[in-house]
Amino acid sequence: MGTKAQVERKLLCLFILAILLCSLALGSVTVHSSEPEVRIPENNPVKLSCAYSGFSSPRVEWKFDQGDTTRLVCYNNKITVPPSKPTVNIPSSATIGNRAVLTCSEQDGSPPSEYTWFKDGIVMPTNPKSTRAFSNSSYVLNPTTGELVFDPLSASDTGEYSCEARNGYGTPMTSNAVRMEAVERNVGVIVAAVLVTLILLAILVFGIWFAYSRGHFDRTKKGTSSKKVIYSQPSARSEGEFKQTSSFLV
Repeated sequence: MGTKAQVERKLLCLFILAILLCSLALGSVTVHSSEPEVRIPENNPVKLSCAYSGFSSPRVEWKFDQGDTTRLVCYNNKITVPPSKPTVNIPSSATIGNRAVLTCSEQDGSPPSEYTWFKDGIVMPTNPKSTRAFSNSSYVLNPTTGELVFDPLSASDTGEYSCEARNGYGTPMTSNAVRMEAVERNVGVIVAAVLVTLILLAILVFGIWFAYSRGHFDRTKKGTSSKKVIYSQPSARSEGEFKQTSSFLV
């Protein structure tokens, strides 16, 4: 029994010592246990609890050094994850003079990724006026959100766009390239007018076919085939006058 009591006291002292060492090492961070005194028979399992404050997402480790000293280590664990392949939302066509928004994002990188846009394989600067190749463009590029906004869109903005995500860890990842066409305003109006005309013509042809299949045209022909015949009796006339014996009106 004496040996068992010594083991229990030793475990308790080691546990309290571990908490004190952790508190002294971390300063403003506090570590405490809801069970300050633990008694357990030798060779039996034991569960020790550790509560903490001052960390957003700590990792707790229990370590035994040389079989005699128990040390509790609590610290912030920042996990770094390389970015995944970003996805883009790029319209296939946009009207010249209007506002066009292109987006790029990826969800796996830690810390969050920053984004770089490419047009036809050429890096797009944050300020388009700083490079001759993009001096005719008017856009705003946000490397943090990955948003690329053309306002207004010009004819020179037609091209293939892609973006790259990087966070300083692993290999930067590039999205698929998507082509965007800058089109004139009247092109859309002409296409819409042609479509409306074709739809109206199709409705007219269908109406004629439907009426013919129901026999409306045959009834009209049958209704106009009847004729009227009027017969009048001859009237008495003098001998010197021209005599008409009868008359018919068809």
